[in-house]
Amino acid sequence: MECCCGLLTAEKQPVPLKGIEVELEVKDHVATVVSTLHYENKEDKAIEAVFVFPLPGDAAVCHFSAKVGQTEIVAEVKEKQKARDEYDDALSSGQQAFLLEESEQSSDIFSLSVGSLPPGESASIRLEYIIELAVQADDALRFCLPAVLNPRYQPQGSEGGGVQVTSVPASQVPYSLSFSARVSSPRQVSKIDSNCSLEPLQYLNAEQSQAVVKLAAGHKFDRDVELLIYYKDAHQPAAVVEAGQAPAKPGTLMGDAVVMLSVYPEFPQAVMSSLASSGEFVFLLDRSGSMDCLINNIKKSETRISSARDTLLLLLKSLPMGCYFNIYSFGSRFEHIFPTSVEYSEKTMEEALKKVNEFQANLGGTAIFQPLKHIYNQPCIPSQPRQVFVFTDGEVGNTKEILNLVKKNSTSHRCFSFGIGEGASTALIDGLAKEGGGHAQFITGADRMQAKVMQSLQFALQPTVKDILVKWDLPKGVSVTVLSPPLTSIFQGQRSLIYVQLTGQSSEATDGCVSVEYSLAGHPYQNQLHFALQPTEETGLTIHRLCARTLIRCLETKETERGGQQDETVKVQVVDVSVQSGVSSSFTAFVAINKASKEAVQGPLLRRNIPTPSINYKAYYRSRPQQIGGAMCRQQIGGAMCRPMPTSFACRLMEGAKKKSKGSIPMIKMRSPTLPAASYCDSIQMTMENADQKFEGGIFHSLKMRMRGSKKKSAPSTRKSADSCVEKTLASSSPTDPWLQLVSLQKASGSWELKPTLAAVLGKTSKEVEKLKPASANENVWATILALVWLHGFKSDAEVEWKLLARKAASWLLSLNAPSVTDCVVAANTLLGCNVQKDTLGL
Repeated sequence: MECCCGLLTAEKQPVPLKGIEVELEVKDHVATVVSTLHYENKEDKAIEAVFVFPLPGDAAVCHFSAKVGQTEIVAEVKEKQKARDEYDDALSSGQQAFLLEESEQSSDIFSLSVGSLPPGESASIRLEYIIELAVQADDALRFCLPAVLNPRYQPQGSEGGGVQVTSVPASQVPYSLSFSARVSSPRQVSKIDSNCSLEPLQYLNAEQSQAVVKLAAGHKFDRDVELLIYYKDAHQPAAVVEAGQAPAKPGTLMGDAVVMLSVYPEFPQAVMSSLASSGEFVFLLDRSGSMDCLINNIKKSETRISSARDTLLLLLKSLPMGCYFNIYSFGSRFEHIFPTSVEYSEKTMEEALKKVNEFQANLGGTAIFQPLKHIYNQPCIPSQPRQVFVFTDGEVGNTKEILNLVKKNSTSHRCFSFGIGEGASTALIDGLAKEGGGHAQFITGADRMQAKVMQSLQFALQPTVKDILVKWDLPKGVSVTVLSPPLTSIFQGQRSLIYVQLTGQSSEATDGCVSVEYSLAGHPYQNQLHFALQPTEETGLTIHRLCARTLIRCLETKETERGGQQDETVKVQVVDVSVQSGVSSSFTAFVAINKASKEAVQGPLLRRNIPTPSINYKAYYRSRPQQIGGAMCRQQIGGAMCRPMPTSFACRLMEGAKKKSKGSIPMIKMRSPTLPAASYCDSIQMTMENADQKFEGGIFHSLKMRMRGSKKKSAPSTRKSADSCVEKTLASSSPTDPWLQLVSLQKASGSWELKPTLAAVLGKTSKEVEKLKPASANENVWATILALVWLHGFKSDAEVEWKLLARKAASWLLSLNAPSVTDCVVAANTLLGCNVQKDTLGL
């Protein structure tokens, strides 16, 4: 009988998750996030609700509790299998139980199980985590609440089982979200921006150093919630000391004081003004099916692959003469434009742009491991530091395997990563940059990919900082244990964090000093910071938990370096730190049992998988089959290719159900929630045929799966994207972006040629352009100055995107020492109706 009450899936199944409340508290650059999930069982049988959701990959999850009626149960962190067994045993005996687990494949995916919720009962789950906020290129601090969880591609033969989720289009998410943020800092809060609609910012004091903001009503789950927080005089070096926990034993992480050191290097202007003229630049572009989606949810926005083509145009035009480059693209397989990296020249640039113009999102899945491995296997070019730029929507299931590969090769390159669109894996994007000593950027909402990528290119062109050494000068009797991995890269204006544990005490000195020494452009430099050893008040255990998270991630990385062979010693260390600090890990889980419940729940226990919002991908699976239960699922319904319904990441078999006969719960067949044919392949039925079977590769025990009504279809023929923004042979933009057409006409040297195409882009005729050319001026000098004046006069709002190529053009002009430059600038202003000064052009 069809149920029509309560919260329903698209298949009319009741969904017990009623709403989510998120409270964010930001203190300077550290955020504490408290999420409360409200569940309500409106069915006439007891249920187990399972919710799989994303969290930031570097979050320290430190609290999990449940409130049923007036009873609050606080969860404990335990070794994962032990926690699972306790949860299963509780359900098999009819008790209420709650389980929170981190995915073993990716640290940014969690699963929450709410077990044995009686008919008519409500439960509130409280989840708390702590995270450092990343510094953006414009000095903003970025907070992201991941609301979108896309299916993760699992390449065949990769380690571990796939991370699989039950997801629905954002418009069909049957629960609400409320979000509020409180921000405080020693400095003024200048403004708070967001990709979502916010209520007006409210300041709480006259100094405007405290403020609150809320998400406006009517939020739809079609995007992650992003906040950009701007402080006045933003970032200063600082050391925060936090006292140890009183009951904990001295000499342990929680018993000793800890320090969070924030380093913001300021390099000499003379060094920063001279960008590198060498390097090997390798661009790795995702061409999987999902790259054909719109880059954001704004009407008429371009596709991800189209934006990526425009971005590669800017990158190739901005590279310095004398460097080397290559372009890789990947899906289920990978391609490269040149067999090996080639020297940058007019010929190689034009050849690359011609092939980039043909790029489509037609290479299948997101198998990034093999192209990265191929890049690292290429010998490095002497005196050409390797810089790898990775562009992906970040939907992979073998995150840890990929990051391990990057770390193994971290001494031979720097990696700059870009997460494109909503739902990109923070664990992957942040991890690539962290392990590769580079910088991570996320392109969401109305962000322009080109602006963020060019900011990262400026970082890549900064002189490489070498021989980084951190020295601590502490009083006698106080020793330091560094918990963070060694610093391998430092960028101008970007924060680096170091966590240390302080052991011992001193009855004399009250101050300490830390020095960061490094070599830059062949010269030694040092930054010093003096700090008080007196603990900072009112930090609670925030810094300790971030320290624990850092140590856990370092140990987990050591474990994965063994190529899948588990090191029991490392696992024991991780479990010990996790349990001691109350911070989750891939080897532990939070478990809570309601031991106060007097009566065991009777009757069958129904499973309800809570759908997670996902992007409504346009032709997402046109060329990306998804593996489900060992079979390839691709089904055409109503003439359109639909997204296959992944196996629920949360399908678990309560193996403890057979352990106890008294009060045991009979298991029943159940169908995983599915969507209408337009969105999902239908009819994946879960049946339990062997209660003792386990799925060893994933985070959960498996339910055996059986496919019904699924037919394999051959992949459709490749088509050209109708909304391509790149012209046929010049890789230039569509007519709506004349400035990108202008960029496409630039030569590799940085100059422009005086041609009718240039005049047309400038909105002039060839006669008008030639008429005002100073008589003594070289044609290419005149053309180049025209282009520079036009960019400064009409596209100053996009300067970050063309700044480097304009600098290259100015360098070309200066190298000629042309006598007519001043006359050309005056004439160009007259022709174009601008008022751009010569020194503004860098001349």
